[in-house]
Amino acid sequence: MDSTKAIIDNLTTAVLLLGPDLCLLAMNPAAEELLDVSANQVLGTSAEGLLSETALFAAALARAAINGAPFTEREMRLALPTHTITVDCSVSPVSESGGEARLLVELVQVDRHRRITREEQGVARNTSVRALMRGLAHEIRNPLGGLRGAAQLLERQLVDDALKEYTQVIVHEADRLQDLLDRMLGPRGLPNKRRINIHEVTERVRALLSAEAPPGVHVNRDYDPSIPPVHADPELLIQATLNMARNAVQALDGHGELQLRTRIQRRFTIGQICHRLVVRIEVHDDGPGVPEELREQVFFPLVTGRSDGTGLGLSIAQSLAHQHGGLIEYTSIPGDTTFSLVLPVENGS
Repeated sequence: MDSTKAIIDNLTTAVLLLGPDLCLLAMNPAAEELLDVSANQVLGTSAEGLLSETALFAAALARAAINGAPFTEREMRLALPTHTITVDCSVSPVSESGGEARLLVELVQVDRHRRITREEQGVARNTSVRALMRGLAHEIRNPLGGLRGAAQLLERQLVDDALKEYTQVIVHEADRLQDLLDRMLGPRGLPNKRRINIHEVTERVRALLSAEAPPGVHVNRDYDPSIPPVHADPELLIQATLNMARNAVQALDGHGELQLRTRIQRRFTIGQICHRLVVRIEVHDDGPGVPEELREQVFFPLVTGRSDGTGLGLSIAQSLAHQHGGLIEYTSIPGDTTFSLVLPVENGS
Protein backbone atom coordinates (compact mmCIF):
# COMPACT_ATOMS: atom_id res chain seq x y z
CA MET A 1 0.00 0.00 0.00
CA ASP A 2 2.80 2.40 0.93
CA SER A 3 4.58 1.75 -2.38
CA THR A 4 1.34 2.37 -4.32
CA LYS A 5 0.83 5.67 -2.50
CA ALA A 6 4.43 6.68 -3.22
CA ILE A 7 3.92 6.03 -6.93
CA ILE A 8 0.67 8.01 -7.03
CA ASP A 9 2.20 10.88 -5.06
CA ASN A 10 5.02 11.17 -7.59
CA LEU A 11 2.80 11.17 -10.67
CA THR A 12 2.65 14.42 -12.63
CA THR A 13 -1.00 13.59 -13.47
CA ALA A 14 -3.56 14.94 -11.01
CA VAL A 15 -5.43 12.04 -9.35
CA LEU A 16 -8.50 12.29 -7.10
CA LEU A 17 -10.41 9.49 -5.40
CA LEU A 18 -14.11 10.13 -4.73
CA GLY A 19 -16.43 8.06 -2.57
CA PRO A 20 -19.91 6.82 -3.57
CA ASP A 21 -21.34 10.10 -2.30
CA LEU A 22 -18.87 12.00 -4.54
CA CYS A 23 -16.95 13.30 -1.54
CA LEU A 24 -13.16 13.55 -1.80
CA LEU A 25 -11.33 10.65 -0.16
CA ALA A 26 -7.80 11.34 -1.38
CA MET A 27 -5.76 13.41 -3.83
CA ASN A 28 -2.11 13.41 -4.83
CA PRO A 29 0.27 16.45 -4.73
CA ALA A 30 -0.18 17.02 -8.48
CA ALA A 31 -3.93 17.46 -7.90
CA GLU A 32 -3.27 19.86 -5.02
CA GLU A 33 -1.11 21.96 -7.31
CA LEU A 34 -3.51 21.82 -10.26
CA LEU A 35 -6.57 22.80 -8.20
CA ASP A 36 -4.55 25.14 -5.95
CA VAL A 37 -5.82 23.58 -2.73
CA SER A 38 -4.45 21.66 0.25
CA ALA A 39 -5.64 18.07 0.60
CA ASN A 40 -5.93 18.44 4.39
CA GLN A 41 -8.37 21.31 3.94
CA VAL A 42 -10.65 19.73 1.32
CA LEU A 43 -10.80 16.02 2.26
CA GLY A 44 -14.46 15.10 2.72
CA THR A 45 -15.63 17.97 0.50
CA SER A 46 -18.12 17.11 -2.23
CA ALA A 47 -17.03 17.35 -5.86
CA GLU A 48 -19.54 20.13 -6.31
CA GLY A 49 -18.09 21.98 -3.34
CA LEU A 50 -14.51 21.40 -4.49
CA LEU A 51 -15.28 22.77 -7.97
CA SER A 52 -18.25 24.96 -7.19
CA GLU A 53 -17.77 26.98 -10.37
CA THR A 54 -18.03 23.90 -12.60
CA ALA A 55 -21.50 22.38 -12.17
CA LEU A 56 -21.25 20.36 -15.39
CA PHE A 57 -18.22 18.49 -14.04
CA ALA A 58 -20.05 17.51 -10.85
CA ALA A 59 -23.08 16.37 -12.89
CA ALA A 60 -20.88 14.19 -15.10
CA LEU A 61 -19.34 12.57 -12.03
CA ALA A 62 -22.79 11.85 -10.63
CA ARG A 63 -23.80 10.07 -13.84
CA ALA A 64 -20.61 7.99 -13.74
CA ALA A 65 -21.31 6.96 -10.16
CA ILE A 66 -24.85 5.88 -11.03
CA ASN A 67 -24.05 4.13 -14.32
CA GLY A 68 -20.78 2.56 -13.17
CA ALA A 69 -19.24 3.27 -16.58
CA PRO A 70 -15.95 5.08 -17.23
CA PHE A 71 -15.86 8.18 -19.38
CA THR A 72 -13.34 10.62 -20.79
CA GLU A 73 -13.96 14.27 -21.50
CA ARG A 74 -11.47 16.13 -23.69
CA GLU A 75 -10.60 19.79 -23.18
CA MET A 76 -12.98 20.30 -20.27
CA ARG A 77 -12.93 23.79 -18.80
CA LEU A 78 -12.59 23.84 -15.01
CA ALA A 79 -13.33 27.17 -13.34
CA LEU A 80 -11.20 27.55 -10.22
CA PRO A 81 -11.64 30.39 -7.73
CA THR A 82 -8.82 32.45 -9.24
CA HIS A 83 -8.56 31.25 -12.84
CA THR A 84 -9.83 28.77 -15.44
CA ILE A 85 -7.89 25.78 -16.75
CA THR A 86 -8.44 23.31 -19.59
CA VAL A 87 -8.02 19.61 -18.80
CA ASP A 88 -8.51 16.17 -20.26
CA CYS A 89 -10.60 14.33 -17.67
CA SER A 90 -10.83 10.53 -17.29
CA VAL A 91 -13.17 8.99 -14.72
CA SER A 92 -13.01 5.27 -13.85
CA PRO A 93 -15.23 3.50 -11.29
CA VAL A 94 -13.15 1.30 -8.95
CA SER A 95 -14.35 -1.04 -6.24
CA GLU A 96 -12.94 -3.53 -3.82
CA SER A 97 -14.68 -6.85 -3.22
CA GLY A 98 -17.79 -6.26 -1.19
CA GLY A 99 -17.21 -2.52 -1.12
CA GLU A 100 -19.07 0.35 -2.72
CA ALA A 101 -17.84 1.75 -6.01
CA ARG A 102 -15.59 4.75 -5.87
CA LEU A 103 -14.46 7.04 -8.68
CA LEU A 104 -10.88 7.54 -9.75
CA VAL A 105 -10.53 10.90 -11.49
CA GLU A 106 -7.47 11.76 -13.59
CA LEU A 107 -6.94 15.34 -14.76
CA VAL A 108 -4.28 16.28 -17.31
CA GLN A 109 -3.91 20.00 -17.89
CA VAL A 110 -3.96 20.61 -21.62
CA ASP A 111 -2.86 24.23 -21.17
CA ARG A 112 0.39 22.92 -19.67
CA HIS A 113 1.20 20.71 -22.66
CA ARG A 114 0.37 23.52 -25.04
CA ARG A 115 2.67 25.81 -23.08
CA ILE A 116 5.52 23.29 -23.16
CA THR A 117 5.14 22.81 -26.92
CA ARG A 118 4.99 26.57 -27.50
CA GLU A 119 8.08 27.11 -25.34
CA GLU A 120 10.05 24.38 -27.11
CA GLN A 121 9.20 25.94 -30.45
CA GLY A 122 10.12 29.37 -29.10
CA VAL A 123 13.49 28.14 -27.80
CA ALA A 124 14.25 26.51 -31.17
CA ARG A 125 13.28 29.67 -33.07
CA ASN A 126 15.27 31.87 -30.71
CA THR A 127 18.35 29.66 -31.08
CA SER A 128 18.08 29.76 -34.88
CA VAL A 129 17.57 33.52 -34.95
CA ARG A 130 20.52 34.17 -32.65
CA ALA A 131 22.74 31.94 -34.77
CA LEU A 132 21.68 33.97 -37.80
CA MET A 133 22.35 37.22 -35.91
CA ARG A 134 25.84 36.06 -34.92
CA GLY A 135 26.67 35.29 -38.54
CA LEU A 136 25.22 38.58 -39.71
CA ALA A 137 27.09 40.51 -37.01
CA HIS A 138 30.38 38.92 -38.11
CA GLU A 139 29.75 39.92 -41.73
CA ILE A 140 28.90 43.49 -40.72
CA ARG A 141 31.69 43.98 -38.17
CA ASN A 142 34.60 43.59 -40.61
CA PRO A 143 33.54 46.21 -43.22
CA LEU A 144 32.35 48.45 -40.38
CA GLY A 145 35.84 48.46 -38.87
CA GLY A 146 37.31 49.27 -42.28
CA LEU A 147 34.84 52.11 -42.77
CA ARG A 148 35.70 53.61 -39.40
CA GLY A 149 39.44 53.30 -39.97
CA ALA A 150 39.21 54.91 -43.40
CA ALA A 151 37.25 57.84 -41.95
CA GLN A 152 39.93 58.39 -39.30
CA LEU A 153 42.71 58.29 -41.90
CA LEU A 154 40.82 60.75 -44.09
CA GLU A 155 40.31 63.09 -41.14
CA ARG A 156 44.07 63.32 -40.61
CA GLN A 157 44.51 64.53 -44.19
CA LEU A 158 41.88 67.23 -43.97
CA VAL A 159 42.90 70.81 -43.23
CA ASP A 160 39.40 72.30 -43.13
CA ASP A 161 37.82 71.68 -39.70
CA ALA A 162 34.36 72.02 -41.24
CA LEU A 163 35.04 68.95 -43.39
CA LYS A 164 36.27 67.01 -40.34
CA GLU A 165 32.75 67.19 -38.95
CA TYR A 166 31.65 64.79 -41.70
CA THR A 167 34.34 62.24 -40.89
CA GLN A 168 33.41 62.49 -37.20
CA VAL A 169 29.80 61.71 -38.14
CA ILE A 170 31.03 58.57 -39.94
CA VAL A 171 33.10 57.47 -36.92
CA HIS A 172 30.24 58.18 -34.51
CA GLU A 173 27.70 56.23 -36.58
CA ALA A 174 30.13 53.33 -37.01
CA ASP A 175 30.58 53.20 -33.23
CA ARG A 176 26.80 53.30 -32.77
CA LEU A 177 26.33 50.37 -35.14
CA GLN A 178 29.09 48.46 -33.34
CA ASP A 179 27.32 49.04 -30.03
CA LEU A 180 24.05 47.81 -31.55
CA LEU A 181 25.76 44.64 -32.79
CA ASP A 182 27.24 43.98 -29.35
CA ARG A 183 23.81 44.41 -27.73
CA MET A 184 22.21 42.10 -30.29
CA LEU A 185 24.68 39.34 -29.44
CA GLY A 186 24.28 39.80 -25.69
CA PRO A 187 26.88 38.77 -23.08
CA ARG A 188 29.64 36.62 -24.53
CA GLY A 189 31.15 35.11 -21.38
CA LEU A 190 29.84 32.24 -19.30
CA PRO A 191 27.64 33.10 -16.32
CA ASN A 192 29.52 33.62 -13.05
CA LYS A 193 27.15 31.57 -10.92
CA ARG A 194 26.98 31.44 -7.15
CA ARG A 195 24.33 30.78 -4.51
CA ILE A 196 22.21 33.91 -4.17
CA ASN A 197 19.03 35.12 -2.56
CA ILE A 198 16.75 35.95 -5.50
CA HIS A 199 15.61 39.09 -3.69
CA GLU A 200 19.09 40.57 -4.17
CA VAL A 201 18.09 40.73 -7.82
CA THR A 202 14.59 42.09 -7.39
CA GLU A 203 15.62 44.75 -4.86
CA ARG A 204 18.39 46.00 -7.15
CA VAL A 205 15.92 46.21 -10.04
CA ARG A 206 13.36 47.95 -7.82
CA ALA A 207 15.94 50.56 -6.79
CA LEU A 208 16.88 51.25 -10.41
CA LEU A 209 13.24 51.48 -11.48
CA SER A 210 12.37 53.82 -8.65
CA ALA A 211 15.09 56.17 -9.88
CA GLU A 212 14.21 55.88 -13.59
CA ALA A 213 10.43 55.59 -13.70
CA PRO A 214 8.23 58.66 -14.32
CA PRO A 215 6.41 60.07 -11.24
CA GLY A 216 3.10 58.56 -12.44
CA VAL A 217 4.46 54.99 -12.40
CA HIS A 218 4.28 53.32 -8.98
CA VAL A 219 6.68 50.42 -8.34
CA ASN A 220 5.50 47.89 -5.73
CA ARG A 221 6.79 44.53 -4.51
CA ASP A 222 5.22 41.28 -3.35
CA TYR A 223 7.86 38.76 -2.27
CA ASP A 224 7.71 35.21 -0.96
CA PRO A 225 10.32 35.15 1.85
CA SER A 226 10.44 31.33 1.87
CA ILE A 227 12.14 31.04 -1.54
CA PRO A 228 15.39 29.03 -1.23
CA PRO A 229 18.73 30.23 -2.66
CA VAL A 230 19.38 29.64 -6.36
CA HIS A 231 22.63 29.02 -8.22
CA ALA A 232 22.87 31.93 -10.65
CA ASP A 233 24.81 34.94 -11.90
CA PRO A 234 23.15 37.89 -10.11
CA GLU A 235 24.34 40.50 -12.62
CA LEU A 236 22.87 38.61 -15.56
CA LEU A 237 19.58 38.06 -13.72
CA ILE A 238 19.46 41.76 -12.86
CA GLN A 239 19.89 42.57 -16.55
CA ALA A 240 17.17 40.10 -17.60
CA THR A 241 14.69 41.32 -14.96
CA LEU A 242 15.49 44.96 -15.65
CA ASN A 243 14.86 44.45 -19.37
CA MET A 244 11.41 43.01 -18.58
CA ALA A 245 10.66 45.80 -16.11
CA ARG A 246 11.77 48.60 -18.42
CA ASN A 247 9.49 47.22 -21.12
CA ALA A 248 6.64 47.34 -18.60
CA VAL A 249 7.45 50.95 -17.66
CA GLN A 250 7.44 51.95 -21.33
CA ALA A 251 4.10 50.18 -21.85
CA LEU A 252 2.57 52.19 -18.99
CA ASP A 253 3.36 55.42 -20.85
CA GLY A 254 3.86 57.49 -17.73
CA HIS A 255 0.96 56.26 -15.57
CA GLY A 256 0.14 52.97 -13.85
CA GLU A 257 1.19 50.26 -11.43
CA LEU A 258 4.19 47.96 -11.78
CA GLN A 259 4.72 45.13 -9.34
CA LEU A 260 7.73 42.89 -8.79
CA ARG A 261 6.63 39.50 -7.42
CA THR A 262 8.49 36.36 -6.42
CA ARG A 263 6.87 32.96 -6.16
CA ILE A 264 7.81 29.30 -5.82
CA GLN A 265 6.21 26.69 -8.07
CA ARG A 266 6.36 22.90 -8.03
CA ARG A 267 6.54 20.46 -10.93
CA PHE A 268 7.29 22.87 -13.75
CA THR A 269 8.58 21.64 -17.10
CA ILE A 270 11.28 23.58 -18.96
CA GLY A 271 12.16 22.02 -22.30
CA GLN A 272 12.24 18.28 -21.68
CA ILE A 273 12.99 18.49 -17.95
CA CYS A 274 10.31 18.48 -15.26
CA HIS A 275 11.71 20.37 -12.26
CA ARG A 276 10.29 19.63 -8.84
CA LEU A 277 10.84 23.23 -7.79
CA VAL A 278 11.28 26.50 -9.70
CA VAL A 279 11.50 30.16 -8.73
CA ARG A 280 9.45 32.79 -10.56
CA ILE A 281 10.38 36.47 -10.80
CA GLU A 282 7.26 38.17 -12.12
CA VAL A 283 6.92 41.67 -13.53
CA HIS A 284 3.27 42.68 -13.58
CA ASP A 285 1.78 45.88 -15.00
CA ASP A 286 -1.71 47.23 -15.64
CA GLY A 287 -0.88 48.71 -19.04
CA PRO A 288 -2.55 48.06 -22.41
CA GLY A 289 -0.92 44.63 -22.89
CA VAL A 290 1.12 43.11 -25.71
CA PRO A 291 -0.34 44.00 -29.13
CA GLU A 292 -1.97 41.01 -30.81
CA GLU A 293 0.26 41.25 -33.87
CA LEU A 294 3.42 40.96 -31.73
CA ARG A 295 2.45 38.09 -29.44
CA GLU A 296 4.16 35.30 -31.38
CA GLN A 297 7.33 37.35 -32.07
CA VAL A 298 7.75 39.29 -28.84
CA PHE A 299 11.05 37.54 -27.97
CA PHE A 300 12.57 37.90 -31.45
CA PRO A 301 15.46 40.38 -31.89
CA LEU A 302 14.52 43.72 -33.49
CA VAL A 303 10.77 43.13 -32.99
CA THR A 304 9.24 46.13 -31.21
CA GLY A 305 5.96 47.96 -30.99
CA ARG A 306 7.62 51.34 -30.48
CA SER A 307 9.13 53.59 -33.11
CA ASP A 308 12.07 54.45 -30.80
CA GLY A 309 12.73 50.88 -29.63
CA THR A 310 15.41 48.42 -30.74
CA GLY A 311 13.47 45.25 -29.90
CA LEU A 312 16.49 43.74 -28.12
CA GLY A 313 15.48 43.85 -24.44
CA LEU A 314 13.26 40.76 -24.28
CA SER A 315 15.40 38.81 -26.74
CA ILE A 316 18.48 39.36 -24.56
CA ALA A 317 16.51 38.60 -21.39
CA GLN A 318 15.31 35.29 -22.84
CA SER A 319 18.88 34.39 -23.83
CA LEU A 320 20.09 35.13 -20.28
CA ALA A 321 17.30 32.95 -18.87
CA HIS A 322 18.35 30.08 -21.16
CA GLN A 323 21.92 30.37 -19.84
CA HIS A 324 20.51 29.54 -16.41
CA GLY A 325 18.40 26.61 -17.63
CA GLY A 326 15.29 28.77 -17.33
CA LEU A 327 12.93 30.69 -19.56
CA ILE A 328 10.73 33.76 -19.75
CA GLU A 329 7.01 33.40 -20.42
CA TYR A 330 4.16 35.86 -20.34
CA THR A 331 0.42 36.30 -20.17
CA SER A 332 -1.23 39.46 -21.38
CA ILE A 333 -4.66 41.00 -21.62
CA PRO A 334 -5.43 44.73 -21.50
CA GLY A 335 -4.90 45.91 -17.93
CA ASP A 336 -3.13 42.72 -16.79
CA THR A 337 0.27 41.73 -18.21
CA THR A 338 2.81 39.53 -16.44
CA PHE A 339 6.27 38.56 -17.69
CA SER A 340 7.80 35.74 -15.63
CA LEU A 341 11.46 34.71 -15.38
CA VAL A 342 11.39 31.03 -14.34
CA LEU A 343 14.54 29.45 -12.87
CA PRO A 344 15.05 25.90 -11.61
CA VAL A 345 16.09 25.36 -8.02
CA GLU A 346 18.90 22.81 -8.36
CA ASN A 347 18.43 21.02 -5.08
CA GLY A 348 14.74 20.68 -5.87
CA SER A 349 14.97 19.49 -9.47
